[in-house]
Amino acid sequence: MKKMTLDRVLQTQGFGTRKWCRELLESGEVAVAGELVDDYRAEFATDGLIFSVYGESWLYRERVYLVVNKPAGYECSRKPSHHPGVLSLLPEQYGRRDVQPVGRLDHDTTGMLLMSDDGAFIHAQSSPKSHIPKLYVATTHDRIEPELIARLLQGVKLHDEPAPLSALKCSAVGEYQLEIVLEQGKYHQVKRMLAAAGNHCAALSRVAIGRLSLDELQLAEGGWAHLTVEQLAKLVATE
Repeated sequence: MKKMTLDRVLQTQGFGTRKWCRELLESGEVAVAGELVDDYRAEFATDGLIFSVYGESWLYRERVYLVVNKPAGYECSRKPSHHPGVLSLLPEQYGRRDVQPVGRLDHDTTGMLLMSDDGAFIHAQSSPKSHIPKLYVATTHDRIEPELIARLLQGVKLHDEPAPLSALKCSAVGEYQLEIVLEQGKYHQVKRMLAAAGNHCAALSRVAIGRLSLDELQLAEGGWAHLTVEQLAKLVATE
């Protein structure tokens, strides 16, 4: 069973430098199992460890796997330039432990965004070789005609792409709204595909990844949550 000194526990969880974490302990701001611990050298088993800082409880996590219901107006970047970054939606210690977005959603695109500090997970989720489908709901500028759906399913040619890109699935859910499933994750792909097919995207939201849907998560806009083992298992290619 893995054990760790409490100052190291706090550091790995993003609460600050080793020196700062020791000062935090010595000032009586940290408790384990409801008991204050002021000795930074005290060791604890990390498996299932629950501790509190400033009275707020935290579970030790070697890696974090988060989902955010991203609002419009946020950049998927650790160094945003024109809008607030999505990390500002999370407790600040996640930024200190190098949590980053898995892929990108445009600043005006809303919906399901994964975030993690696990590089292997980020790579697997981002790689086209994983064939993980993403479901988007797009609101269009012009009325949706059957020909538009046919073009998106058949494939459209985009600038700088060697081959046409096609939707795995596509269907109208309203006169000006459609559901489209992609697995490539190219830059501005939904918007560019709609333009190439003869329409324009007025609004866009990602509502599912793999077999995990935003409805299932029941997150308010701007809300976030840790993914459970069962939810992580749904972030795979579907049959």
